[in-house]
Formats: sequence, structure tokens, C-alpha cells
Amino acid sequence: MSKDLSDIKAMLEDYEIKFIRLAFCDIYGQQKNIAIMADQLEHAVEYGVSFDASAIGGFMNVNESDLFLFPDLDTFSCLPWRPSQSGVARFYCYIKYPDGRPFEGDGRYLLATMEKKARAEGYSFLVGPECEFYLFETDEKGFPSRIPFDRAGYFDMAPLDRGENVRREICFALENMGIKPERSHHEHGPGQNEIDFRCSSPLKAADDLMSFKTAVKAISQAHGLFASFFPKPIKGESGNGLHINLSLFERGNNLFKDFSSSHDSKASSFLSGILRRVKEISVFSNPLANSYERLGMNEAPSTVSWSCQNRSTLIRVPSARDMDSRMEVRNPDPAANPYLLISLLLAAGFEGISDELKLSSPFEGNAYEVRKEGVEMLPKSLLEAAAIAGASNFVSSVLPKRILDSYLEEKRIEAEAYDNAKDPHQFAMDSFFDYV
Repeated sequence: MSKDLSDIKAMLEDYEIKFIRLAFCDIYGQQKNIAIMADQLEHAVEYGVSFDASAIGGFMNVNESDLFLFPDLDTFSCLPWRPSQSGVARFYCYIKYPDGRPFEGDGRYLLATMEKKARAEGYSFLVGPECEFYLFETDEKGFPSRIPFDRAGYFDMAPLDRGENVRREICFALENMGIKPERSHHEHGPGQNEIDFRCSSPLKAADDLMSFKTAVKAISQAHGLFASFFPKPIKGESGNGLHINLSLFERGNNLFKDFSSSHDSKASSFLSGILRRVKEISVFSNPLANSYERLGMNEAPSTVSWSCQNRSTLIRVPSARDMDSRMEVRNPDPAANPYLLISLLLAAGFEGISDELKLSSPFEGNAYEVRKEGVEMLPKSLLEAAAIAGASNFVSSVLPKRILDSYLEEKRIEAEAYDNAKDPHQFAMDSFFDYV
């Protein structure tokens, strides 16, 4: 049920909220925000809050710099790591021009529009991100070091797993924010962790992922640690993945139900559509030069392939029942802008349904060891991925020109600097590690 302003005002009073953060995401996936006093909310809802969009990469230039944030009241959440007295709440926002038109660079608006169109055609989705992160020690000034918090491995327990209490507090914080954590554990890499939360509609799932990343970083910092979502922070160890689980419903019926035994034709076409366009989407699913250090090893796929249960393929359909039935896209990483990524995945899937694509045979064997001809591979570098996206009629049909041109230009610059660096991995770490 949608909240109205009177509901929100009552909650602000009940929770003694004095500050409100208006949050949004730039086109590269970085969350931004501005704080207003709680008594300014009504004005923000009616008139918006202006900001200098020329200072946000890929948004506007200096001679047309004004944009406005309009809070989405349904995204109200208290920030549980902030003081309980004179507390802080947060809303995600839509971004508009001064005349009220939606801003083309607003990924939330793009995803909300796509979700609305799907509902009009009788389709709905559940999206469940699975996001990994590393915990690193910090120095005496609180800045990130490159030293992992522990040396534990997959599913290890304390005392080897030193992140147990941090994950516990993150789970409590997520619950307080209206996000339901379902499982948490230590991952393969030293200091690497995973917390999974309940699936939801595409827009809410993207919002929840941004909230999750904020909570993980804030609570880790309170423990004197730095949480990193960088795709491949440690050479030779597992990278951070962002697996995207997708369930497709037609008038309430989960089309991936019993997929392993009887492939629904629309679910098959949806999956095939994503496989067809996944290379064109790669610059958005794997948006950093460092992202391509992760692919092809340590359970990160590099082949354009699918299977039921086989974890080496790009898409797998896990063994699950009823409402849990889904497909899982395994190549994305947490540096991605979730609004753009999910929009592109859904558009590719729908294109597959529209074109009635037939599903290829499932991949058999270990896809990590594939080197034979005839097996389609993901791009091997950010520069290659940007070139494929730049030539894609599909990508240009989904993303507004303002987003696409700015995004690809930035990625080409990053890719060329990475390729020309004496030590590309070190260059990537020095450039982006502190920010992702």
C-alpha cells in the first residue's frame, strides 16, 4: 500500500526524525544524497529539492545544471546506525527537470516505467540479488588497508570466520529498514562474506540492494573495518559477484515452475533473450576494467551458456519449488548500477518472448574449462564490452541517449587508462577500490 504524506509525517514524529536524506543513484551506480531537515519534507514533496546536476558525472553541463529530487514516499526508511534521538530517515527519489519532466538519466524512473509496462501486459517479476563483499582492516586514520579481516573460507565458522558479528548487525539493520535477510555466511575468499535478502519487485529489489550496500559499509565502518564491493580486490582469490535471480510470472503463474522437467515456452524465450543480449549488456553488468579480472575463474562465468543447476554456466535454473522457482544470472558484479542492469535484463527477456526465441541445449560439463571453438564467450575486457554496447541497437533502444553516450565515453576512458597502466590491477585498485 502506498504511503501518503500524512502517514509519513506521523512516522517522522513517532521516530523523532530530525534529518531526512534524499538519495539517488548516478549513472555509474554510485549512490548520492542531500540532507534536509524533517520539517522541509512537505516542501520537497510538492516542489522538489534542487541540486547542481553538472557536478554529477554523466548528468548535465554547467549551462543547464538544475535538476530536482522528488522523494518517493514508499521508500521511507529510518537509518538504524544513526542516533535514535534526533534520528535520520531516507527516501529514494525520482529526478526531474525544472518543468517537471522526468530526467532521462534517472535509472529509477526507467526501471519503474519498464515494470509498469510489464504489468499492463499481464507480467510481473520477483528479483533477488545475491551480493558478496570483502571486509578489510583499516589503518590508524580509518582509511582502507588491503589486509583482509580474516583468513577463513567458504562456510567457515568462528574463530576462523571473524565477520560473524558484523553480519549479525547488518541483518538486524536490514530488518529495521524493512528488508528481510534470509541467509548469511562466509564466502570463499579471505574476509569475503555474503548476505542474501528476500526477493521483491524489480524497483524495490534495486532500492533494497542500494540500501544493503549502504548498511554494509556503515556498520563495517562502526567496527573499524572497510567493506568493499570491488569486483576483484585480491589477485588469485574469489571476486565479488552480484547474482541476479529472476522469476517471471504471467497473471500470477510462475513460468519457471518445474522448468527442469518441462520448459515453459515463454520462460524459455525469456531466458534465451537474455543469453542473446548478455554480451551487449556486459559493460553494465561488469562496469569496471577490474570486473574482467574476475570472469572465467573462481565460480565467475565467462561463457554464454545456461544449464539447470550447473554453477559454471552464465545462467542456471536452480532446483527449487513453487514460488522459489527462478533463473539466476551469474556474471554481474556489485559495481553495477542495479537500475540500469535490471532494466536491460528485463528488456532482453521480453524481446526474447516477443521474438519467440527457442532455447538452446543446456551446457554440459565445466564451463570454466571450455576453450573449444564454437562456444560463445563474454567480452574479455571493458574496452571490448564498451565497443559491443556502442554498436548495439538493442542497448540504444532501451537506454536514453543521454545515459548511453555519457556512460560509454567514461568507460572507454577508464578502459584505455587501465590497458596502458604498468600494473593494471594496481591501477584499478588505486582508482576505484575506496569508492566501490
